[in-house]
Amino acid sequence: MAKITKEEEIRQQNVAEAVSKAEVFFKENGKLIYGCVAAVLVIALCVLAYNRFILQPQKKEATEQMAQAERWFQAGEYQLALEGDDNYPGFEEIIDKYGAKAGQAVYMYGGVAKLQTAQYEDAIALLKKYKGEDPILAGRAQACIGDALVELENYSEAISWYEKAAKTTDNAFAASYLMKAGIAAEAAGDSAKALSFYKTIKEKWMSAPEAMEIDKYISRIQIAE
Repeated sequence: MAKITKEEEIRQQNVAEAVSKAEVFFKENGKLIYGCVAAVLVIALCVLAYNRFILQPQKKEATEQMAQAERWFQAGEYQLALEGDDNYPGFEEIIDKYGAKAGQAVYMYGGVAKLQTAQYEDAIALLKKYKGEDPILAGRAQACIGDALVELENYSEAISWYEKAAKTTDNAFAASYLMKAGIAAEAAGDSAKALSFYKTIKEKWMSAPEAMEIDKYISRIQIAE
């Protein structure tokens, strides 16, 4: 039989003491520990049940109810898409009933429809709720906020949203947002800022449609100066 060294003996004593302390701890706090474990399990089961029996069915129902509103939207029937009819709900009712459960697209649809029907404040409120992860759609929502602000003649804030849209998208679509920012800057009387947007289009987005006549916009400001 191998001889136990002093170090090994000490290690075994430490282990035994630790095990003994653990046993004492569980004896004294067993009910509390098991109660906490049971509570965590109950919460987890409640979350799973909510997702399966409430959240998922609501998402499915909301998606199904959105189908007709989407068709109206695509047809340019924006007021009908918002309000619905006697047979189908519109985006307003769907948002009130389901909110984000209907998916982020409902805020985009509703916001753009509000914009198209000159309900600018409501459009801004809905579009700000859009939290989609796709950069092209996110940029589109931000630019639409800018459009609504232009209609309200809040040019400085509109410019900020156009710049944000261009940065979010960062592709050829950015040129159209920078063009809008330039026009808004001109409307605000800030020619220097407008010129900077137009020059950015010329330097960075020459393949974009907006770049085809950008020299005209640049020359107009330079001549005026």
